[in-house]
Amino acid sequence: MAAAARHSTLDFLLGATADCNAVLKALQPIFQEQGMTETVHNWEDHGYLATYIKKNGSFANLRIHPHGLVLVDLQSYNDHIKGREEVDQLLNKVEERMKELFHGNIKRVKRLPAILRGGVIDRYWPTADGRLVEYDIDEVVYDEDSPFQNIKILHSKQFGNILILSGDVNLAESDLAYTKAIMGSGKEDYTGKEVLILGGGDGGILYEIVKLKPKMVTMVEIDQMVIDGCKKYMRKTCGDVLDNLKGECYQVLIEDCIPVLKRYAKEGRMFDYVINDLTAVPISTSPEEDSTWEFLRLILDLSMKVLKQDGKYFTQGNCINLTDALTLYEEQLSRLYCPVEFSKETVCVPSYMELWVFYTIWKKQTDI
Repeated sequence: MAAAARHSTLDFLLGATADCNAVLKALQPIFQEQGMTETVHNWEDHGYLATYIKKNGSFANLRIHPHGLVLVDLQSYNDHIKGREEVDQLLNKVEERMKELFHGNIKRVKRLPAILRGGVIDRYWPTADGRLVEYDIDEVVYDEDSPFQNIKILHSKQFGNILILSGDVNLAESDLAYTKAIMGSGKEDYTGKEVLILGGGDGGILYEIVKLKPKMVTMVEIDQMVIDGCKKYMRKTCGDVLDNLKGECYQVLIEDCIPVLKRYAKEGRMFDYVINDLTAVPISTSPEEDSTWEFLRLILDLSMKVLKQDGKYFTQGNCINLTDALTLYEEQLSRLYCPVEFSKETVCVPSYMELWVFYTIWKKQTDI
């Protein structure tokens, strides 16, 4: 198995313009001592790029910008301790030489943790608003492709097992806050109520609601493999509720929820609560072009048709920073077949590492 590539960086923001040639000459010996082959490119008014290549395939790029930014990128293929120490020593020498050269005229020195690329364990997952997060993943617990999506369950030292569907962090064992929020944050009385859950294959919502003595909970999940993975590896989230598809007060249907909603609407079946755990509000702000927006509108309309007049619809929104997408979602609520009102709540979901918005939607009461 090939070694993973370790990408290390060191940045200097100078307090003045840089003498590119002087910087290059000061740093050249450090790389040459490593037996690296040098290639130098220079552009008038755009500084220097020096590339240093080692016989084992490791390389370093030294980019010197005349306005005062000096960047070092080093990629190596030795992930053992000795290899990491050699990289750290080289970067330490570069930092020392730069401080000697500029005598305190450096505004900022920044060395980021090394990024490991191509490793067996993928620790890097973006937040909803596009920021890169490195998780403390130490084990791939489950990794399978279903007919609908890729399903990963990865173990995090602080969050426990994390369910990731097609690259999207869904839920970790630490994330009871998510489940509580999408159920109404403890403000609802589910005793003797009819509840419909759309999605929810991790079993977290179902597990928490059956504790509250509902009359019947119907969960509609399209992907049996999500249930199979979670009932084995996410038991802190779902308990034993997914061991059987039917219980005293619940049933799990392995179906596409849209035909089920249409059937229930035709039959006149109504629910006190509908909980949509299918998908977040899309990041796209072009609902006319994005099929996910069409899907959300369809789910909303169908859900309203099976929701009792005094019932409530719960769903996740997206991260709080995606204000345009959230505003657009709220605009969609005014376009449903029946008038609705809504409230929203912002919750910290531990494994998301960002604040998340949840919606409560209900039919507008009309005066008689």
